[in-house]
Amino acid sequence: MARRCELTGKGVQTGNNVSHANNKTRRRFLPNLNSVSLVSDALGKTVKLKISAAALRSVEHRGGLDAFLLKANDADLSPTALQVKKDVLKAQSA
Repeated sequence: MARRCELTGKGVQTGNNVSHANNKTRRRFLPNLNSVSLVSDALGKTVKLKISAAALRSVEHRGGLDAFLLKANDADLSPTALQVKKDVLKAQSA
């Protein structure tokens, strides 16, 4: 699986290592991904996702997984997170 946050879409970036002699070699900047279990209040179950530390703070700031998913752009979400968002919308409308 790609090193990509399932909620924000944050992925690998590239850049240069620059030595003291100003030699440049390519390198990768990896996102700080963590495997977490988040609780969905609307569904009443936990969801395992691989998200970045910044996304975890954003989820807590917005008031939980359900609130984060409802505001999130569908293009940024992984297929798993997109399915959870659809389930949450269905549960809230019922």
